[in-house]
Amino acid sequence: MENKIIEEVKQLIEEDKNTVIDLKSLNDLKIKYLGKKGIISELNSEIKNVPNEEKKNFGQMVNEVRNLFNDFYEEKKNEFETLLLNEKLSSEAIDISLPATKVVTGAPNILEKLIEEVEDVFMSMGYDVVDGPEIEYDKYNFEMLNIPKGHPARDAQDTFYLEGEEILLRSQTSPVQVRTMLEGKGKVPVRMICPGKTYRRDDDDATHSHQFMQIEGLLVDKDISLSDLKGTIDVVMKKLFGEDVESRFRPSYYQFTEPSVEVDISCFNCKGSGCNICKKTGWITVAGAGVVHPNVLRMAGYDPEVWSGFAFGFGAERLAMLKYDINDLRVFYNTDLRESRVFDRKEAE
Repeated sequence: MENKIIEEVKQLIEEDKNTVIDLKSLNDLKIKYLGKKGIISELNSEIKNVPNEEKKNFGQMVNEVRNLFNDFYEEKKNEFETLLLNEKLSSEAIDISLPATKVVTGAPNILEKLIEEVEDVFMSMGYDVVDGPEIEYDKYNFEMLNIPKGHPARDAQDTFYLEGEEILLRSQTSPVQVRTMLEGKGKVPVRMICPGKTYRRDDDDATHSHQFMQIEGLLVDKDISLSDLKGTIDVVMKKLFGEDVESRFRPSYYQFTEPSVEVDISCFNCKGSGCNICKKTGWITVAGAGVVHPNVLRMAGYDPEVWSGFAFGFGAERLAMLKYDINDLRVFYNTDLRESRVFDRKEAE
């Protein structure tokens, strides 16, 4: 009896195949056979009424019928969908001459680009790029840089102290230099730069910020002199501002270097004739530098009778403002896409 019912359903499926002319009629047929009250669904519900010894065989026959219908359904469905797609493609046209939608995007932060450019120059000369903690100990930020208690740089109006006078936000990246020398244990030459955020108490305006980026560097080796520093600065400045840029040193004073110098470059804008960038002097101050003080070497474990070195520090914002003719450092930290587009144009020039 069950075999006869199954064969009748199979025959009915074959007859109904001829009635399918589109996706709608195909889906109607699916409901007829596989819907909640469909023919195959009803067969499946009848399994419980079949004698136990025949359940297995009847269940297999029902599955065979279901698979027969499903194979037909999937084949016809793919056929109709392909046909519809081809009709759509043949009837629609894409005008490739129409302008595309312009997607407005930002640009890499110009300050980061400047720092990466400086890093590339120093790495080409064998320097390592080193990072360090922004929350520092007084010991590394001041004492080991030959800045004793009572020095004006320790004034609470300049430094952000976090716990008494021992924990602070670093006011310079020089502590990274100290830590690097300590790792060298007084025996290993050091060639490194340490770009990073620094913090000082200041009012934010077009030329000042309580947070700013420094790019400090250190070289410690044997027989290092001020002339080595001068040559290094020349290479970096020519890479940043052009081969015709010259650099000069002026005497200065820092606790951690002796002798100390201010670094000026010839004005790349007016070529020395005087303009608003160089304040009519023909020269622009870009860094502080000097020969590492013997006390600093000694505290870090380097014998100043054997080792010598130089240190320098650039303000990243200062270099970027000069290089890209920016007159307000606050734009470095804005997310205004109009400013980003300005950076794009300046980079392309």
